Amino acid sequence: MKTTSRTRLASTLFALLGGIAFASAGHANDTPLDIQVEIIGEGRPVLTIPGLNSAAGVWRDTCEALNDIQCHMVQLPGFAGAEPISSEQFLDDMARQLLDYTRQQKLQQPAVIGHSLGGLLSLKLALAEPDAVGPLVIVDSLPFFAAAMNPAATVELITPMAIGMRAQMQASDDAAYRQQTEAAVQTMAQDPERVQQLVQWGVESDRATTTQAMYELMITDLRADLAGVRSPTLVLGAWAAYANFGQTRETTQGIFDSQYAALPGVRIELSDGGYHFLMWDDPQWLRSQVGEFLAAHPAGDE
Repeated sequence: MKTTSRTRLASTLFALLGGIAFASAGHANDTPLDIQVEIIGEGRPVLTIPGLNSAAGVWRDTCEALNDIQCHMVQLPGFAGAEPISSEQFLDDMARQLLDYTRQQKLQQPAVIGHSLGGLLSLKLALAEPDAVGPLVIVDSLPFFAAAMNPAATVELITPMAIGMRAQMQASDDAAYRQQTEAAVQTMAQDPERVQQLVQWGVESDRATTTQAMYELMITDLRADLAGVRSPTLVLGAWAAYANFGQTRETTQGIFDSQYAALPGVRIELSDGGYHFLMWDDPQWLRSQVGEFLAAHPAGDE
């Protein structure tokens, strides 16, 4: 695969994915976890998971606006300046640690809200231990990211491309890597200040963590597995950022419908104007959707 093609692929993946004291987290045996979690609010426990390169605080405004919830805002290692770890199974390791955290904190079927990479992690939690989590809110995320670009994609087909993309990104010099990051995030949020925040988070993220996470996102296909998800699930999607590239609301709806076809009772809603970071671009709509969904599925009702 040519280097220019890999660079375009990396930018597309970036566009698809995505200073407060943190509570200490530990395994059931008190071995420290690599995730950090900030707890704000009182009420029903809600685990919020950010996307690729994002800080935990991406969910702060949402958490503060919702009533009667206790947000456990997760910071994943290696992203947005957080201490990195070495892992060849980053997504699976994060899913295990998130489940360990819910046990350590004695959270009873917390609701889980995940954005982009965090959405995929939310699905992994519900598949690994269906009784451990409550309702899911998946924000602009798909169970097989690669198929959004190529509906005929398979894990076998995409793996060599993913390996090449990871190698190319790791080999880029700092200036080229920053340029790729800046190009990739331009259509992720509407507010220029938010875009600059995404650039900053991107360059502060550990490159090995970012490239490994992107590689795993590309080769992960959960579509058929979704039949095993027992949690009520709301999927919130974005499409407006890609209108200039020929995307329409209808074609985007078709992608989401197809990818989530195996998930029992899933509800899919699309924002009319928000870009990938819907919590920033269409906050009232997102908060309304989340609030109504959680009210319809009260704690202990799963």
